[in-house]
Amino acid sequence: MVNDITVQELHKRMQSGEKLTVIDVREPYEYEAFNIGANLIPLGELPGKLAELAHLKDEEIIVHCRSGARSGNAKMYMMSEGFSNVRNLLGGMNAWQAEIGD
Repeated sequence: MVNDITVQELHKRMQSGEKLTVIDVREPYEYEAFNIGANLIPLGELPGKLAELAHLKDEEIIVHCRSGARSGNAKMYMMSEGFSNVRNLLGGMNAWQAEIGD
């Protein structure tokens, strides 16, 4: 999809200390098993949390899940709610662990 982000690009930006808004839409047990320090907002809770994110409507927001499917849905939902710069992490945590490691 247009504007999505690769694990290499995200990792590089995180390593450089860039301030990023990254949201993990997986479930808490998945987050506990492995995470990259993103804000945990499970996909099912996202609609109820949008008001807390409203100040970021025009900022870059990166969403991720295990494989990229749930975060793809999160991206489409957020964009339908007026968020203008939502990017999905391609391949999710599966790709992160395969390409970056732990």
